[in-house]
Amino acid sequence: MPAAFVFLWSTGFIGAKFGMPYAEPFTFLSLRFVIVIGLMLILCLVTRAPWPKDAKAIFHIAIAGALVNGVYLSGVFSSVKVGLPVGLSALITGLQPVLTAIFARHLLGETVSSKQWMGILIGFIGVVLVVFNKIHGPESNILGISLATIALLGITAGTLYQKKYCSTMNLRSGSVIQFSSSLIIVSLLAGSLETREIQWSGEFIFAILWLVIVLSVGAISLLSMLIRRGAASKVASLFYLVPPVTALMSFFVFDETLGPLELVGMAAVVVGVAMVTREKA
Repeated sequence: MPAAFVFLWSTGFIGAKFGMPYAEPFTFLSLRFVIVIGLMLILCLVTRAPWPKDAKAIFHIAIAGALVNGVYLSGVFSSVKVGLPVGLSALITGLQPVLTAIFARHLLGETVSSKQWMGILIGFIGVVLVVFNKIHGPESNILGISLATIALLGITAGTLYQKKYCSTMNLRSGSVIQFSSSLIIVSLLAGSLETREIQWSGEFIFAILWLVIVLSVGAISLLSMLIRRGAASKVASLFYLVPPVTALMSFFVFDETLGPLELVGMAAVVVGVAMVTREKA
């Protein structure tokens, strides 16, 4: 299950770049969420999935979904739309385990050791090395980095919130609630910031179907199952594998490359995050 999750989650960045030439980010996500909600509603009816019994539970599920799906995916898609390489977007959001380790200490009672703090420092240095050329000089893309950072904060907060308040959520009915709250966010953004035009093409249809079935149904369900079964920091540790896998995919699919400084930085991030999330003996 963890290996499948890492692979599927990494393909999300590839799918985002495939679809971006044909639709604006929030319009793309609005269509994606509408299809997912329809599919999951049918599944709930067919399997008679249980629904939350009180408004408080619905509220918590909706908040977690808005963070994990709405904020995170909006940040990722927007960063790719403004030209941030998918490998770099994956790297920034892949810092989730570091933030999770820091905040889990206060929210979930998990401790941060001296070795983990060292890992946080190494990971931070690695990010500086990777994004240096994207902040200064002709390759500057501060907007893309800022949007990817918003995505990072969204997925971190959503993971912690779901672990704390939604651990007993039914995956089928919970998905309907979570994607519905996310749809409200992205549709409002699409209506106020975008033209809402879609250029229908084979690549766009492939991208939307892949992201709906494989990512929104498959990977998000796997993430929810992993959050339910494991500690937040242990689940988050899977995300440090996403950047190198995504970078490898983008090299073959989009011919995206990383320079020597960026490769060293990515290696430092992987080492740092591994130190942060390594399970105690």
